[in-house]
Amino acid sequence: MIKPPRFKGRRRIPPPKVGPTRDLSGLFAPGSVAVIGASSRPGSVGHSVFRNILFNNFQGTVFPVNIKGHSILGVRSYRSILDIPDPVDMAVIIVPAASVPETLEQCAEKGVRYAAIISAGFKEVGGEGIELEERVKAIAKERGISVIGPNCLGVINTDPDISMNASFARGMPLPGNIGFLSQSGALGTAVLDYARGNRIGISKFVSFGNKADVTEVDLLAALGDDPMTDVILMYLEDLSDGRKLIDLGREITGERERSKPILALKTGRTPQGVRAASSHTGALAGQDEVYGAIFEQGGVLRVETIEDLFNYAMAFANQPLPKGDRVAIVTNAGGPGIMATDACVRYGLTVTELSDSTVEALRPQLPAAASLRNPVDLIGDARHDRYAAALDLVLRDEKVDAVIAIATPQEMTEFEETARVITEIAARHGKPVLCSFMGVVDVSPGVKVLDEHNMPHYIYPEAAARALSAMHRYAQWVSRPRVPVRRFYVQREPVDQVIAAARSEGRVFIPECESIKILDAYGFPTLKYRLAKGRDEAVEAARSIGYPVAMKLMSPDVIHKTEAGAVALNLHDDGAVRTTYDAMLSRVKAHKPGANVWGVMVQEMAKPGKEVILGAKRDPQFGPMVMFGLGGIYVEALRDVTVRLAPISEMSAERMIKSIRAYPILTGTRGEQPSDLFAIADCLERLSRLVLDYEEIQELDINPLLVYQQWEGAKVADIRIVLSPPCA
Repeated sequence: MIKPPRFKGRRRIPPPKVGPTRDLSGLFAPGSVAVIGASSRPGSVGHSVFRNILFNNFQGTVFPVNIKGHSILGVRSYRSILDIPDPVDMAVIIVPAASVPETLEQCAEKGVRYAAIISAGFKEVGGEGIELEERVKAIAKERGISVIGPNCLGVINTDPDISMNASFARGMPLPGNIGFLSQSGALGTAVLDYARGNRIGISKFVSFGNKADVTEVDLLAALGDDPMTDVILMYLEDLSDGRKLIDLGREITGERERSKPILALKTGRTPQGVRAASSHTGALAGQDEVYGAIFEQGGVLRVETIEDLFNYAMAFANQPLPKGDRVAIVTNAGGPGIMATDACVRYGLTVTELSDSTVEALRPQLPAAASLRNPVDLIGDARHDRYAAALDLVLRDEKVDAVIAIATPQEMTEFEETARVITEIAARHGKPVLCSFMGVVDVSPGVKVLDEHNMPHYIYPEAAARALSAMHRYAQWVSRPRVPVRRFYVQREPVDQVIAAARSEGRVFIPECESIKILDAYGFPTLKYRLAKGRDEAVEAARSIGYPVAMKLMSPDVIHKTEAGAVALNLHDDGAVRTTYDAMLSRVKAHKPGANVWGVMVQEMAKPGKEVILGAKRDPQFGPMVMFGLGGIYVEALRDVTVRLAPISEMSAERMIKSIRAYPILTGTRGEQPSDLFAIADCLERLSRLVLDYEEIQELDINPLLVYQQWEGAKVADIRIVLSPPCA
């Protein structure tokens, strides 16, 4: 059967625009701020917040509110926000948790539209704290106040026209074009200190704490619209709405004229109701895999460490995106050049072969001992003029998309001058250049110059390679073809009948003979089968289908057939069918006495093929998702799977297939023919549609799907479907 060629002729189809977002402008740029709970006691949170606003050149008006004090840090204090004679745009609330609801009501009466609740003692402590937070949430909604927190660090805007540090962090970050959202206040203080120590500029910072009202999605939308922010960083412990994040992330990262990369560090787990997984998918598609899917589908780059979060951000914030994956390395030492080469290859980049013309042009510029091939080794006595000549020629090469420039401390190395020529030459070519000045003390004059010119630099070349790889992945995301989600002709009536029958009998497990009816209704490639209720019927069914056949016992009480001895393969004659029928019933009765046996399913034997698994699971928070991986009995041990939230497009299905480590097995190894990737993608898209249409489906496994050579299709060899428990 001939199928259309893949990966060609796709048209760009923009996704639907995200709906209206909340106006949080007054949170970042209020004309006036009241600090409720401001204190004259050094070391207190109320003192730190008020001091930070007052002494960091805030361009608005700040009012301290304290029921006891007459003045704080020389500024007249008010007993209540209602006593302030002037309008108040934003309130920073630092009072005991029990007093927060009343304080928020007073803010509403005053006409305050924005508030940051620093106070702790809410849902994070449980008990009464949960009830208090619900009251805060209700007041915010009823009175139209946008609330950050509670249990947060605060809000910072470094824009000189605003210059607001409404937090209790130490010091004000340097102005820059990196926005940072943090769910953790404590980690936020450490990150701000790291940024300040490494001279990394921040545009906006928000610690959003418990998210009683304003969520990370609301804040992401605000930074997406912020003209002062070019790169968005997020530290997350959970997500409020993964599907909104996907839609918004796609828009911010790739659908706007001014797209912005989003980098996320995700830790922790969302508490969910724990239930025993009845399928491989249920066991494998855990919370971490779900978050990975959300980030992947939203164009968000996930990082593993705070160091990488800022390493990548420095590159994104200050360098153009690469047009491809071809990297050149310029170094004054062979060992670091090899390290950089290994790192580039490890992170999916290509250490390119320089053009002959570039090599010939380099020859008169470098000493005889230098390496003219990539990596270009200038050798240890290289001064700034040698770096300038080599870097200029390499950047001119059409085979080069990006450069990593390495300098190690040698007696002759001119770090300051070398850094200066690197920044000057890089600015002329429009290609990303990342530096690795290896060391701390000797390289510091050069690092200072790189900082002054916003040139990304790293102590070790591996970090530069990782950052460049992230830039390349993001560039691929931005330029990817857009395709719609396919629509299929399906027959819903058979599916409705199967699910209705299960519900009427109080069953959640759908035996395979019924599961195949569901797959047939959605156009999956299934095998011929017949249900037999006796040995003679089994023989008749086998003759009708044609030998050899497989035999599987059907019972709603036997979920894992292999463990129960309820599967037999390659039965070649009538005698084998009769003998197997009797033996199978005996084994099942011993394995699960009293099981309701419907009979046996006699099925055609599929020819051998590559085994893959397709799965679906309904996440309690984010809804239906699909899974793909290499199949068979070892899937849970190997965990070589990838996950996406439904619906998925044709391109998402292809990316899922390519994402597993075993992908080269499917493309053909050691002379094998490539597998039919089109058939896999088609099944994934149909599965996505099925689980979207039927919210009753809790878990589903197709394991294995037997995949044949290119253009020869695939066959479902085994299927397991579990419904969600019926509502009480």
